[in-house]
Amino acid sequence: MVFYMKNKQKNKSNFSIVKLFFYPFKGLFFIIYLIYKMAKYLFLGLEYLLYINFLIIKKAFYGILFVCVCVFDVFKLIGKLIIMPFKRKEKTKKIKQIKKEKEIVPVKKEIIAEKKKETVKKEKINKIDKKQLRQEKIKELATIFIEKKEKEKREKQELLEIKKKKNLEKEKEKKEKLRKKKINEEAYVNKNVKLEKPTLKSKLNSFFKNIGLVFVSLGSKITNNSFSKNRRNKKDMKRQILLIDFEGEDAKKSEKKLLYEYVAKDKNGKIIKDYFNAYSKVEVHSYLLSEGYEVYSIRTNKFIQLFHKNSNTNKTKFKNKDLIFFLTQLSTYIKAGIPLVESLRIISRQYKKKSYQKIFRSVIYELTIGENFSTAMEKQGVAFPKLLINMVKTAEMTGSLPEVLDDMANYYTEAEATRKQMITAMTYPTLVFIFAIAVMIFIMVYVVPQFVEIYETMDTELPGITKAILALSSFLTHYYILLILVVIAFIAIFIYSYKKIISFRTMCQWIMMHVPVIKNTIIYNEVTMFTKTFSSLLAHNVPITDCMEILNKITNNEIYKMLILDTIANLARGGKISDAFKDHWAFPVPAYEMIVTGEMTGELSEMMGKVSLYYQDLHKNSVTRIKTFVEPALTIFLTFGVGVILLSIIIPMFTMYSAVQEMG
Repeated sequence: MVFYMKNKQKNKSNFSIVKLFFYPFKGLFFIIYLIYKMAKYLFLGLEYLLYINFLIIKKAFYGILFVCVCVFDVFKLIGKLIIMPFKRKEKTKKIKQIKKEKEIVPVKKEIIAEKKKETVKKEKINKIDKKQLRQEKIKELATIFIEKKEKEKREKQELLEIKKKKNLEKEKEKKEKLRKKKINEEAYVNKNVKLEKPTLKSKLNSFFKNIGLVFVSLGSKITNNSFSKNRRNKKDMKRQILLIDFEGEDAKKSEKKLLYEYVAKDKNGKIIKDYFNAYSKVEVHSYLLSEGYEVYSIRTNKFIQLFHKNSNTNKTKFKNKDLIFFLTQLSTYIKAGIPLVESLRIISRQYKKKSYQKIFRSVIYELTIGENFSTAMEKQGVAFPKLLINMVKTAEMTGSLPEVLDDMANYYTEAEATRKQMITAMTYPTLVFIFAIAVMIFIMVYVVPQFVEIYETMDTELPGITKAILALSSFLTHYYILLILVVIAFIAIFIYSYKKIISFRTMCQWIMMHVPVIKNTIIYNEVTMFTKTFSSLLAHNVPITDCMEILNKITNNEIYKMLILDTIANLARGGKISDAFKDHWAFPVPAYEMIVTGEMTGELSEMMGKVSLYYQDLHKNSVTRIKTFVEPALTIFLTFGVGVILLSIIIPMFTMYSAVQEMG
């Protein structure tokens, strides 16, 4: 019993010692287990949060893509709706042209064969008559030589007589100059004319009367309104019209045109103060009277010449649509039997622009002096095209002005149609391009900077694409003003150098004419314009050298200017027109062959007309091809740009997600 009790005591002592060592370790293990569970649930929460962020970004990405696609489809539908009627018109025109060509081809072949026979006959006759012509030429030269000598003798006698008369006139003028200096210096103004103008006192009195007295203000309004003033001015002006000395100092013409200031009243009763270039006061007075004005004063002096020098110089150019309207209207009025000056007056009333009215006014003045219509147009500077002026010159020589005006109207309508076609073809792609750049800039400036803070908290390295995109977005946000200034400066320098530096312009045009997609459109456009103008000039009996000079002035392409100058040099040497265009990369082979056949047959104008029609169709087809190429290229550019930006944002999210999973 004692032994059992002793053993029990020993076991009790052992149990207490084990417990002392066991419970702390158990507590430690329990704490570690709790920490582990806490960490696990925290990482699971982070994982779910990241997954939710990923889903939101994914939906936002799909939403942006959906908006872009919708906007793209809307623009595409608008473009189709705009372009559909033009396409229908083009199809109908093509069908009509094909029918006409089928009818004309067999008849032309017969005409060419007959003309060849006639040329063979003429050559035989010319060989027989050459000897007779030589003898006749020798006789003519002898007679011309004798006539020249006689003319020279007569001219010398006339010059001596003229010099004597001039010396006598100069002596008379010197005596009269001393008396008339004071009259010339004074301004020719009718001093009796007095235009009523309200003073400060009258304005203040009327203001105070309106505050205090209502009835008095009503009376003052009735007496001082614009209608009563206009009536008073009309009565005063009718009595005090300017009188001019048509045989004295006012009728004296100057060698150069002087600027005159005039005050007059028009048909509507408005008093006008304006400036006019003329040789004398009488000319200004007679012109204003012919236009239905009542003249009150005409004057000129040194101050007017200095300060108002640029008031009557023309810097406006007629737009194509306005020019077409002007040509059609003028041809119809002339055909109806209305004189040229009267028809120009009628047309000037139809334009509301003051710059156009000034041009017509100066043209009418030049015609009243006795100048030709072509010279009157030429004196207007930039207003009328050089081709039109030269065509009017030929029409004045031949007497076929209405026909030439109609031809020019058709020419400019076709040119305007090609220009509009190019604009309609390029509007849709430019809009898409601008929209794409705007979307990309918006994402770079507003969307990308929001992810910078998230990426800064991450310990992992960012990929190269995201670094590049982040750097670009920071540059755009911080240095956008500098970037805009650089872009504007670059565009301004480029435009200035393109306009002023000929070598830079030729280089740019050469590069554009060698770009695979655009080169054909530029070449076809230049060939159509060249052949069309050349055919119209030849049809109106303009000499070939003059034609080439006009073409050189009209074209803006420096490469074609070089070609035209080469043709002028060949013609001066006694060569052919076709020699300059042979084996040249900017001039197609079919067009060159047509020039050669035109030179051989003597129907160069008709051949050039056919070439222009053929290359006009090719130009239209090339424009449609560019449109079909540019549309998908721009969509690919938009999707690629937006896709790269979004991928650069999303790729680090995947790395974060994978890192969290590994930790979990």
